[in-house]
Amino acid sequence: MSRSKNSLEIFGERIEAGTQKTFHIPIGQLYTQTNISIPVQVVNGKAPGPVLLICAAIHGDELNGVEVTRRVISAPWIKSLKGTLIAVPMVNVLGVIHRSRYLPDRRDLNRCFPGSEEGSLGGRIAHLFVQEILGKCQYAIDLHTGAIHRSNMPQIRVHLENTKAADMAHAFGLPLIIDAPIRDGSLRGAGDDLGIPIITYEAGEALRFDEPAIIAGVKGVRNVMTHLNMLPPRRNPKKETNNTFVAKSSAWVRAPADGLFRSHLKLGDRVVRGELLGIIDGPLGGSETPVKAPFGGIVIGATNLPLVNLGEALLHVGRFDDIEDVETVVDEFRQEVDMMPVELS
Repeated sequence: MSRSKNSLEIFGERIEAGTQKTFHIPIGQLYTQTNISIPVQVVNGKAPGPVLLICAAIHGDELNGVEVTRRVISAPWIKSLKGTLIAVPMVNVLGVIHRSRYLPDRRDLNRCFPGSEEGSLGGRIAHLFVQEILGKCQYAIDLHTGAIHRSNMPQIRVHLENTKAADMAHAFGLPLIIDAPIRDGSLRGAGDDLGIPIITYEAGEALRFDEPAIIAGVKGVRNVMTHLNMLPPRRNPKKETNNTFVAKSSAWVRAPADGLFRSHLKLGDRVVRGELLGIIDGPLGGSETPVKAPFGGIVIGATNLPLVNLGEALLHVGRFDDIEDVETVVDEFRQEVDMMPVELS
């Protein structure tokens, strides 16, 4: 679906075809009465086309998406844009300021949608975002990372029953897709209610810039924009296998003891049921507890903190039907990303 006109109205202002505009949405003040606003960049192409939202840092400590967004809006190929790109690099700007996943009142903004004009701080921000930004879009990509001290293998999370979102997920071009139900209060849920397909990109760790995750994110956003006919196909594109595998379920392997965890694996590795994943030991040694895989799959997330307590999440394992094929494609993907240039042209 394309816009019928070559201009778009947002925040009461009209952005004409072939122009771009920066907005700063006021959301309140600090205790010092310093005004706080959400930065927004709108790029309107010369030709009509879809309206796509890319947003990041709904969790304020998840920073890879901020850099993905910056690289996308500054890429030379954005000049060929058809339609409109709305880029919001820091949705939870208060969380970014405090280097925190949460809002100052400890609420998770991604559990506050669609929000309320008279609700909590999170509810008010969510309501404003839905009314002024999400509601103006036809598609959206939500950029995330793993939580603090945890890394995620680059992956797309999507509710595959939404066929348009599923098509976007496959177009993104990653080996791994997680069929993830929509959670109450999430941005994906708000989009689903409005008929706006949203996919979530997960990669890297909170409070870090992870270059392979950023590179894969920029490439994936560009792939989706090409899929939506917002960008022309690449000239002389590199031949790709385009193999994508869907995990119908996933689960965390949890610590069977307290101590220091020494992992034997890295993201993207294959595990077999009963395989030794690592050892938990004390600071002086001599009390080793093996951590074994309760099921087979691919490691899609992992803790980076060796200090663990009983029951703590250690390794996130996705279950796939074609496990050997997944292992091969994931290994090829890791090598490809490691060799990619920093800037994609």
